[in-house]
Amino acid sequence: MKQEITLRQKEILGFIAEFGQENGYPPSLRDIANHFGIASTNGVSGHLEALVNKNFLSKESNSSRALAITDKGWQVLGLENQQTERDEENPYSLPLLGRVAAGFPIMHYDNIEGSVVVDPSMMRERKDSFALKVKGDSMINAGIFEGDIVVVHKQLFASNGDIVVAQIDGEVTVKTYLRKNNQIILLPANEKYEPIVIGQNSNFTLIGKVTGVTRCLN
Repeated sequence: MKQEITLRQKEILGFIAEFGQENGYPPSLRDIANHFGIASTNGVSGHLEALVNKNFLSKESNSSRALAITDKGWQVLGLENQQTERDEENPYSLPLLGRVAAGFPIMHYDNIEGSVVVDPSMMRERKDSFALKVKGDSMINAGIFEGDIVVVHKQLFASNGDIVVAQIDGEVTVKTYLRKNNQIILLPANEKYEPIVIGQNSNFTLIGKVTGVTRCLN
């Protein structure tokens, strides 16, 4: 009888579980490849795709950082759902994604760096919220500085004056949203920078609304 999960797939699943428990976020394709001595990340992708198809993993996007072990996956490993346990222990922990370019949209957001605990008043619903680290000084007059962490509620709409996280031609930025005469304009909060006018040919996506800002004081 053919096994539902191969030995290598189970080893990779176990590594994802162990890595996540130690770091608070899943490993990258390169992390997995390096650990198992796999020459190409394409080989890793094949194993991950098989695990997703067999419902041992779930994947919310094309990034390995969006991987989550399913209940079936935890069961085949003989472990309790560690993510559920962490969520119960710390219900105000959010995934910390990439870095936002608050100056020029230069960083892609789909890159989980870890997790961060935030004040619950900063988020609406945890399942629809995440945190992003800010890079740059284009929003300083709105109280958002280099290295700050913004809490974001995922939504596809915004009102004038909302501070939003948006993706433009594959890159991400944080700005103030303005819609005027059917034209979307992203406004900086620093006179050194010009507004970003979204053209008809721009690949624009509104990712979410900033609902809070936090920073670490060293």
